[in-house]
Amino acid sequence: MPTKSVTVGSAVGLHARPAAIISEAAGELDSEVLIGIPGDEAVDASSALLIMTLGAGKGDTVEVSGDNEADVDAIAALVEKDLDA
Repeated sequence: MPTKSVTVGSAVGLHARPAAIISEAAGELDSEVLIGIPGDEAVDASSALLIMTLGAGKGDTVEVSGDNEADVDAIAALVEKDLDA
């Protein structure tokens, strides 16, 4: 399973607006993508509520994983951006 470690770029972390943008993009993909704090259980990236439960703040490292490497890369790129700007 392809996995990529990325740093959260949004000033508010993975909170409401960034989580909504990420979950919407993940929901449009053909494969399941997961996001998690290293060492903890990953959550479905297509659920904004589950993303927010991670409590990841700006600068925290999260792991994005899934069956399709291109989909993992797409979601990882969103996590790294400041989506709250």
